[in-house]
Amino acid sequence: MINLLKDMDAVIFDMDGTLIDSMWIWPDIDDVYLEKYHLTKPDNFHEGMEGMSYTEVAQYFLKCFPTLSMTIDEVMDEWTQMAHERYVTQVDMKKGALEFLHTLKKAGIKTGIATSNGRTLVDDTLEALNIKSLFDSVKCACEAGAGKPAPDVYLLTAEDMGVKPERCLVFEDVPMGILAGKNAGMTVCAVEDEFSAPQRGKKRELADYYIRDYDDIKNGTYEVLK
Repeated sequence: MINLLKDMDAVIFDMDGTLIDSMWIWPDIDDVYLEKYHLTKPDNFHEGMEGMSYTEVAQYFLKCFPTLSMTIDEVMDEWTQMAHERYVTQVDMKKGALEFLHTLKKAGIKTGIATSNGRTLVDDTLEALNIKSLFDSVKCACEAGAGKPAPDVYLLTAEDMGVKPERCLVFEDVPMGILAGKNAGMTVCAVEDEFSAPQRGKKRELADYYIRDYDDIKNGTYEVLK
């Protein structure tokens, strides 16, 4: 048994930037969306939405841009339409992630996803990558009622799998997600991602472990931070 997994009954992954390389999609979509509606991006715009659920981000948009005469559902539906083709045709898994998932299944360790993304994009992406069957539970923050750093989506995923929070290992790529896992009483491994590179120090400060990619787990080259 890999030491990282000692005493763990389940592993729960964030999706974007953690399990799959997809964070690059959203800044481009935001720019296209803002240009379409002649909106100007405020300072620290993306930092303000980190960890939010899909619904909360739509609410955030409408708060930032009160001239947008749209409902929350209309905003989310348009984003989904804009992002869908990229997710199902241009997104790859993180290096070593697929092999790690198969290792977990062979070891009898349950696997879940706790994501801030919307249900349609999540399900269709997992189907496109042919990995949906590898997960025992897939939950979205919108369904949990609160985005990260609230622990709700992680606790919901653990409950759905019938696993105690303290027996769960979380993989996350951003500080708010790491905090969500820690707030749920879980052990957290931070994952390297280009999008969150400026936050690398904060990620190391919050997490229990750190990996550059999932091959670090196989090779025993992951960092123990606590």
